[in-house]
Amino acid sequence: MDGMKPKPPAPVGLPKPADSEKITINLGFVDLGQIDLLVAERFYANRSDFIRTAIRNQIARHAETVKQVVARKTLVLGLQHFSADDLRALKAAKQTLHIRVLGLATIGADVTPELALATIASLDVLGALHASPAVKAALASRQR
Repeated sequence: MDGMKPKPPAPVGLPKPADSEKITINLGFVDLGQIDLLVAERFYANRSDFIRTAIRNQIARHAETVKQVVARKTLVLGLQHFSADDLRALKAAKQTLHIRVLGLATIGADVTPELALATIASLDVLGALHASPAVKAALASRQR
């Protein structure tokens, strides 16, 4: 182990955020059959591979529109994490947040509903919100 630094231990009690979100869709039989045909002909590894590729192609097709809307609405694009320390600092400064995220917003597992209510004025998440059930319930009326 000459010259190698050991990795620091992973934080205890903080779940690793998922790198994807599961969704369910309904497709007509003809569309599903066409997807299965393309999978059988090995254009795609499986149905999910086809659907992910189709979604990415549509997103790429509309990339300029997304870019303009993100700029206009001042959305954070990607991952935004809010820890209890971040929110306590805001509370001490008597400030509140207007969270606007396109992607994944996470609120730390150690954030209490009371702290969230005291510091998060509004919540607009296009994508997914990961927070404790109690914090989600507390902020439900502030979500757009």
